[in-house]
Amino acid sequence: MANVLVFIDNPGASLKKAHLELLTLARTLGSSTVAVNGDLTEAATATLAEYGATAVLRPSSADLDDFLVAPKAAFLAAAVESAGAGIVLLDNSPEGKEIAARLGIRLNAGVITDVVAVDPDGTAHKSVLAGSYNTTCKATTPVTVLTVKANNVTPEPAPAAAPAVSTVEVPADAAATAARITGREQKVASGRPDLTDARIVVAGGRGLDGDFGPVEELADALGAAVGASRAATDAGWISHDAQVGQTGKTVSPQLYISAGISGAIQQKAGMQTSKVIVAINKDADSPVFEIADFGIVGDLFDVLPQATAEIKKRKG
Repeated sequence: MANVLVFIDNPGASLKKAHLELLTLARTLGSSTVAVNGDLTEAATATLAEYGATAVLRPSSADLDDFLVAPKAAFLAAAVESAGAGIVLLDNSPEGKEIAARLGIRLNAGVITDVVAVDPDGTAHKSVLAGSYNTTCKATTPVTVLTVKANNVTPEPAPAAAPAVSTVEVPADAAATAARITGREQKVASGRPDLTDARIVVAGGRGLDGDFGPVEELADALGAAVGASRAATDAGWISHDAQVGQTGKTVSPQLYISAGISGAIQQKAGMQTSKVIVAINKDADSPVFEIADFGIVGDLFDVLPQATAEIKKRKG
């Protein structure tokens, strides 16, 4: 069994579901050590123990977030050496992929992104070509770096003793700290789950004609995240961080509801690995119906309010 290193960046007051998935996956591959950047609360530490982490590594420098991702990659490289890790697991976010790439260069390690499952021997499964094919691949290097899509592992606790916490020295790197972050702007909280972590996503496209109200109302009734096609974000109907697709975010929820989206190949690339896809479109020949598990040919402005009303009625 391999030594596995899981990277958790700024866990906050509690760990996200995606973090729990990584910890659960790590246990199936070997003994898990967690590298944590940012504050680590008592509650988060207890959760790490609950999910079987045997050790926690912290960076010697507390200012990694003052720079772009290069110092985080340097920290992870030092953590891999300290833990003797053969596999590194990160989330599949854009930042996670960039850290993975930089870590791969530092360690001369094989990097596999968009992973949906990993076998005990380290063989990774991933969805490619807009979800048209599933492939298996395995790195031949001593260290393998994997970025794992959310919502593909069921989190399962395996209580263990409180993990030992230690510090690893982050090597000085002038190039990594050459660009400093000078300011941040807090995003207004919507109260909805994060798009890439959400179990349910309701997405709207060109067919909404600028009115995302029905999509947002259904999403709130389901406790879902709101997504959008590129056409909708380019038109300014919703912010670009809601974009799902080849040039946007990749999601893999249990349920994906597509409303007024044609389902072009670029959109499919971001959501085709969803467990269940429900498509709503007036055009019966829309490409989205080719990948939908359930299709509704109709006006979304009639269908979505009816669905919202029925869900609210059943929820009481």
